[in-house]
Amino acid sequence: MTAVDWASLRAAAVEVAARAYAPYSGFPVGAAALVSDGRVVVGCNVENAAYGVTLCAECGLISSLVAGGGGRLVAFTCVGGADRRLTMPCGRCRQLLWEHGGASLLVETPLGIQTMDQVLPQAFGAEQLPERP
Repeated sequence: MTAVDWASLRAAAVEVAARAYAPYSGFPVGAAALVSDGRVVVGCNVENAAYGVTLCAECGLISSLVAGGGGRLVAFTCVGGADRRLTMPCGRCRQLLWEHGGASLLVETPLGIQTMDQVLPQAFGAEQLPERP
């Protein structure tokens, strides 16, 4: 795999954040990730008047990943707000990212690049589930 172009990845997140549907919070979010096969997948938040069914940007990104044929995430970034600053994924989204990128997924954070196991220590994953027949 080639080196991660963080500036291009962040630019993709900024671009998709402009398409977010955030009439309630006024906090548009865009996420972008590099897939192991070289694709870039993106997602933006989609709010709902029934707040509990709001979709985070990371949900859209994972849906795009799976709909596009799957693969493993290798690098991820997320921006939010009017100034499109780096934003950390919520707990639920960190779990989604773990499932599709694992411990070695690189995450651009306000504190620098960190691995997913630094962002979500002691994560719950498929290895904790009993084997299926």
